[in-house]
Amino acid sequence: MTTLARFNPFRAPTRFETTATFDDLFRNLGLGQWANQPEFMSDMRVDITEDDDSYYIDAEIPGVDKDDIDVSVEGNRVAINAETKREKQKKDEKELVVERSWGKAYRAFALPSDIDGGRTEARYDKGVLTLTLPKKANGNARRITVS
Repeated sequence: MTTLARFNPFRAPTRFETTATFDDLFRNLGLGQWANQPEFMSDMRVDITEDDDSYYIDAEIPGVDKDDIDVSVEGNRVAINAETKREKQKKDEKELVVERSWGKAYRAFALPSDIDGGRTEARYDKGVLTLTLPKKANGNARRITVS
């Protein structure tokens, strides 16, 4: 069975376990900050489900303070912005390995129907943002019988 995976050129290759990693080949070849850019912010994994009344979005955003998450809803569009800040390096410490992530993430979705922004709920717990997005009642919708 084949599995579909998103390609991220800045993510550390996990398949190639050699003594020198693929990243080491490009570390100082003019890539600047991209060579050391953490991989967190390129990936915000989500699950989107729905029932008759609402859409539900679960977005994995680990290591983010809930005050650094911004969710906006307009019509049928939902946008999630998140930012993780890097901890300050102490003056007398030298970095040997930096694998923890920082930066900004953005995801946006267009859902099949409009969302009632006034009843939208957001909760952040253990690195997962959970959105409950009630569908807007469409008073003009009616079923038409074809004769």
